[in-house]
This record gives sequence, C-alpha cells and structure tokens, in this order.
Amino acid sequence: MEIKEENIINIHNFLPHREPMLMADYILELTPEKVITSFEIKEDNVFVHDHKFVEAGLVENLAQTCSSILGQSFFENPDADTKVIGFITNIKKIEIFALPEVGNKIISKASLISQFENICNIFCETFINDELLIRAEINLFIQEVKP
Repeated sequence: MEIKEENIINIHNFLPHREPMLMADYILELTPEKVITSFEIKEDNVFVHDHKFVEAGLVENLAQTCSSILGQSFFENPDADTKVIGFITNIKKIEIFALPEVGNKIISKASLISQFENICNIFCETFINDELLIRAEINLFIQEVKP
C-alpha cells in the first residue's frame, strides 16, 4: 500500500483518546464506510509485555480504528471542543493470529457493515505487511456528551 504523506490525517481530529490510551497514530484513508490507520508499537506502550503488543492492545487498536468511521461526524470541526463517549457493545467474532513486537508498524483496516444512528457494526483486520494479526467483527456505540 503506497501512502502519500499529504493524505495522512492526524487521528486526534477524529478520536477523543490521548496518551497513554491512544492506539492509532494516523488515518491513512477515511470515507464514511471505510478507514485505514497506522500505529507504531513503542516499548512504553501500556499494552506491551515481554516486547510484544498483547491481545488487549490489538483489540483497542481495532476499536479506535473502527470508531473513527463513526467519530468523523462528531469531529468535523477540529477546533471545536467536542466531547464524546464510545465503547464496544459487542464482539461478534474475533480471531488473533500473531502479536506484533516493539518497533513494528501495524496497519488496521475497517469497513462499515451497518449503522443505525450512533451504533455500528464493523468488520476489521490488522496487518504487518501482508501478515494478518487479528480479524474481528465488532459493534460500537458513540455519543456526544453535552456539558
């Protein structure tokens, strides 16, 4: 996958997460139905154990990747002080094939299956190069929090 730097989007524009719980660095592609993100695994990550990014980290990376599809409607204006809450409501199916190591850059791809208001069903996968690490179908809920 060839990535042009001018097409990279800062994930902060579409997610409320911040360090140490931010598990995606950049959005490489974003449409209303699809998203691709990148994330470099660093030694100080809360989900790194014995030099590997553990299962919970892979799931959190997928959830954040997926939520940017739904979250883009809440964060259309990056200067607005929008506050949202979101969470996984269901994991229908999950398969974990391998764990990435510190220094690896993972690419996560998600496609919207269905959406009803603020609830969506999304299929997602994460790779290192062509190696599939995790595949899942999850449901997410996102809602704006009013002050």
